[in-house]
Amino acid sequence: MAVSPSEYVAAPHELDLVIDFVNTFDPDTGEDELASPDGLAAWLARRGLLEERARSARERDRLEAIDLREALRGLMLANNGVGTQAGASAVLERIARNGGLSARFLPSGEAVLEPEARGMDGALARLLVPVFESSRDGSWQRAKACRADDCQWAFYDRSRNRSGTWCEMAVCGNRAKVRNYRDRRAERAR
Repeated sequence: MAVSPSEYVAAPHELDLVIDFVNTFDPDTGEDELASPDGLAAWLARRGLLEERARSARERDRLEAIDLREALRGLMLANNGVGTQAGASAVLERIARNGGLSARFLPSGEAVLEPEARGMDGALARLLVPVFESSRDGSWQRAKACRADDCQWAFYDRSRNRSGTWCEMAVCGNRAKVRNYRDRRAERAR
């Protein structure tokens, strides 16, 4: 059941930002918001992750961002029961290291995770903060990618029992049910 805009509740720890990042590539249409270094810089700037004076990106930055995006998509697929992503953690660790991701303690006593690096490395590392924070309370397991091979759209599973499988039941869920029905019917006909 789709959530109406008035019922929408943001995912905790800014996971919506990470989900939006993963969804910069739509496997269904092939559309990629990070198709160019300028596209990457523009996306990060619109989300407040890249300072005004550092709004340029190189091809190397774009490729690093794509590695991060696909590692996150792989982990979200694993959260949805689709395989394991052994190499994904190495990508996340590299991004965190390049961005100097570390704990900072505020005068209030609160601890926050922030990148020490500025520019592109810091912006990409900033995308890992919600992943880290949500992994501590278990909400990361609700960040999933659709199981449909032709979709893999990232979403936050808001079901009570964490059983969400598809980004939209009305689209991908229905396709999967029709496919399963046809397969069962063909099996019976043999």
